[in-house]
Amino acid sequence: MAGKPVPQVLEEIAMLLDIKGENPFKTRAYYNVAKTLSGIENLEEMVRENRLKEIKGVGDAIAAKIDEYIKTGAIAYYEDLKKEVPHTLLDLLQVPGLGPKKIKALYDQLNVTNVGELEYACKENRLVNLPGFGKTTQEKILKGIEFIKQHKGEFLFGDVYREAEQIKDRLQKVVAEGLAEVCGSIRRRKEVVKDIDILVGSRDAGKASSVFAKMPEVAEVLLAGDTKTSCRLQSGIEADLRVVGEEAFPYALMYFTGSKEHNVRLRGIAKRQGLKLNEYGLFKDERLLRCRSEEEIYRALGFAFIPPELREDMGEVEAAEEGTLPKLVEMDDIRGTFHVHTEFSDGVDSVAKIADAARSMRLLYIGISDHSKSAYYAGGLSAEELRWQWDMIDAYNHEHPDFYIFKGIESDILPDGSLDYSEDILEKFDFVIASVHSNFTLKRDDQMRRIIAAMKNPYTTMLGHPTGRLLLSREGYEVDMKAIIDAAAEHDVIIELNASPYRLDVDWRHLRYAKEKGVVISINPDAHSTGGLAEIAYGVGIARKGWQEKKDILNTRTADEVAKIFKKRRQT
Repeated sequence: MAGKPVPQVLEEIAMLLDIKGENPFKTRAYYNVAKTLSGIENLEEMVRENRLKEIKGVGDAIAAKIDEYIKTGAIAYYEDLKKEVPHTLLDLLQVPGLGPKKIKALYDQLNVTNVGELEYACKENRLVNLPGFGKTTQEKILKGIEFIKQHKGEFLFGDVYREAEQIKDRLQKVVAEGLAEVCGSIRRRKEVVKDIDILVGSRDAGKASSVFAKMPEVAEVLLAGDTKTSCRLQSGIEADLRVVGEEAFPYALMYFTGSKEHNVRLRGIAKRQGLKLNEYGLFKDERLLRCRSEEEIYRALGFAFIPPELREDMGEVEAAEEGTLPKLVEMDDIRGTFHVHTEFSDGVDSVAKIADAARSMRLLYIGISDHSKSAYYAGGLSAEELRWQWDMIDAYNHEHPDFYIFKGIESDILPDGSLDYSEDILEKFDFVIASVHSNFTLKRDDQMRRIIAAMKNPYTTMLGHPTGRLLLSREGYEVDMKAIIDAAAEHDVIIELNASPYRLDVDWRHLRYAKEKGVVISINPDAHSTGGLAEIAYGVGIARKGWQEKKDILNTRTADEVAKIFKKRRQT
């Protein structure tokens, strides 16, 4: 099969059809199937067994295209579309505020086919008098293009993590046990990364380098050598392999994990102790101080091991010296989760299927929270649909006494700060996630008044994705996160850490302040399929980066403990 995942290809077909101006029902079918397939891991097996049409939304036409792509690596229909509509137009969809209709107008009327041509057209003021655009839209587009240029060459952690781990696992087969590791910003769990760094310790550097260069993910070898090999992968990201001797592995692992600032601090500490620290070892004069692990290196410097996620020179060195490093939350601490969408709104799986998947992950509870009625674009639930869903939840809870489904909603925060249902409905939910889904461009003060008004509402349990950012696609709306955290502390509101790799919002840089203020964090996947539940792990990585401990996280508690917290919030 070709390099692009099937869901991405189907989504690109939908986008090209949209730009072409095709029937919206046809394009929506491709979008919906792409979303559904993103949660399916055994797609090739389903093709072999001729079971594609068991998947929701997959009819004969789309099934044939998936089958063709899996078997041949190409889809003739897709290739014909790219000839009819310039494929570079898809790049314009990265520009905030540009949708298929506007892109079609730019192409038809100004012959704009790529981001560079669009920027030039804006500089020439050609959008000012274009119907449906105008001066304000032109300024927003220019601002969006600048955002794209600033983040060029960056990749979402969630897009590269699994690929990096797969490469590491293959290399692990040709080196001694434990002497292969992903380093750099990926190991530190940065939300956005620029490259993949992999380290191995081996007595046969040439063998490891050769295996790396010949991996199927590699599109081009940029630099080949025994100790360093650089490649560009099929996904577009560059990957570097460093090979060191087995005895040097712990020192190199610390060095290539970084960050640069953290490393500088460690070298300074070593120097004050009459030592020298680098990627080759820890030395007293010219004598190597043998350390078999990173833990032993930190111990030799006189303080506790610092987890990779914390190595940003943001107080972790001082905490290690004082013995006050936090005991970071771990994935095994998670007992349940919230912010899960079902087929009732814009999810693809049933309540029961989502719950079954959560149980298979050994979770003890989930909180269903489909979209509220104002979210018509996402199938927001009417009062009648809510009652149907509640009946399903009650039936499931009755049949599975070892597991519990909390009844929730992701309620739109309306422009005036009110929630999206009347009190007689809101009071029936176990919890309410209040989220902004519209009017992103309100002025900072107006946006803050809106959000804080929602947080004061006694029915608001959690604040969802508090800045609304989409990493590498959209800046968050203008808010003062410190003030929002203060309000959460005052009104006993939980703040969501949205674990979707597209969001990872709240930003980890704000989590220490939330911890200081005693604000509880809930790590939620914002799942729209059973497969999306696994994204909790991304949120755990960000929580660890934000110094969060088990006690700081809502969903490390039992279902009974969570229920008491929800009830207490209603009584305040």
